[in-house]
Amino acid sequence: MSKIRIAILYGGRSVEHGVSINSARNIFQYIDKNRFEPIPIGIALSGTWYKTEGVNKEIEKGEPLTLSLNPAAPLFITLAGQSFSVDLVFPVLHGTDGEDGSIQGLLKAMDIPLIGTGVSGSAMSMSKLVAKRLLKEAGLPVNKFLHAHYTNPKQYTFEEVVKEIGLPFMVKACNLGSSVGVSKVKSKSDFETSVRESYKYDDSILFEEFISGREIECAILGNDPAEASLPGEIIINKHYEFYTFDAKYVDGDAVIIDVPAKLDAATTERIREVSIKAYQVLGCEDFSRVDLFLTPEGIVFVNEINTIPGFTNSSMFPMMWKERGISFTDLISKLADLALDRYSKSKRTDRNFQSALKF
Repeated sequence: MSKIRIAILYGGRSVEHGVSINSARNIFQYIDKNRFEPIPIGIALSGTWYKTEGVNKEIEKGEPLTLSLNPAAPLFITLAGQSFSVDLVFPVLHGTDGEDGSIQGLLKAMDIPLIGTGVSGSAMSMSKLVAKRLLKEAGLPVNKFLHAHYTNPKQYTFEEVVKEIGLPFMVKACNLGSSVGVSKVKSKSDFETSVRESYKYDDSILFEEFISGREIECAILGNDPAEASLPGEIIINKHYEFYTFDAKYVDGDAVIIDVPAKLDAATTERIREVSIKAYQVLGCEDFSRVDLFLTPEGIVFVNEINTIPGFTNSSMFPMMWKERGISFTDLISKLADLALDRYSKSKRTDRNFQSALKF
C-alpha cells in the first residue's frame, strides 16, 4: 500500500512564525513514517513558499514553489520544473494568514484535503470579537468586553473602559494569538501604551474584563461526535501578570502544567461540556483547544478557541491527549484520518445546478 503524502505547511507571515516552526518540527519528527510520507513546505516571512529539507528556520534555503491552479490535478511545482502532488495538507500555521481561513480557502479552492477547521470556522475563531459575540449569543459564558477599530475617530477613554468593564482590564489585538499584542492595564498610566501596542499588530482591538481565576484548557478531537479531553491547568509563576508570550515559549520556569487539572468531577464535566459546545458553535473541525477561566466561585468563562493549537514540547494539546493514552504519533494519525474522512463525506454535495437560465 502506498504511503499517504502529507504536506506539513509551516512558518507563515505571522508574528507566531517561530512557534509554527517549533510545532511543525515535532510533527515531522513524530509522524508515522511507515504510513505517511511527510513533505515539509515552509512559508517565509515574505510569504514565498519553499519545499524544504526537513523543518528548519532557514526556510528560504529551500526550493521556491508555485501551485498549479487546477483543482482537478493540483500540483506543486519547483523553479526547476519538478512537480509533485499531495494527498493531504496539515497547516501548522499559527495566527495571521494561516489560522484565519486564508490558507484554508486556498486549499479548498484547489480541492486539496486539509487537516483542521475550514474557512468559516477558522475565520470566526481567529477573530476574538466575532467569536465572543457568537459564543455569547449561544448562551456560553464570556467576560465583558468592548471593541474599538483603528479607523474610528471616537476611541474609548480610560475612564469609559473602567466604567463599562472595571479595573484591571486586558487590551488585546483581535486577530492574533500567543499573547502577542496583549497587555494588562492596572492604571491610567498603562492605558495609552497598551492601546498603542495592540494597534501595532491589528486594526481591531478588544478591551476585556480581567478574570481573576485559574487558567484552564481543554482539548477537543473529532467531528461527529466531538470528544473532549480532561481539562488541564496552566499555573503561572507569580512574577507574571498573565500568561505572556515569554511565559508560554521562552521562560522554562514560568509555568507549571497540570494534566489533568485538579478539579472536582462536576466542574470537570461542566468544562468539557462548555468546551464541546464552543467548538460546535464556531464550526470547528477535526481538532481545537479551548481556553477557559475558572473563578474561585466556580464560574467558567470561555476565553478563546485555537483551531491550530501548538505542537511544541510545552504545548497542552498533545499533553492532554497523551494523558488519555494517545501518543504524539497516534494523535497525528487520528487527525489525518479525521480529515480524510471529512473530505470524503464532503463529496456528497452537488455543485452542478440544472436550471433554465441561459448564459
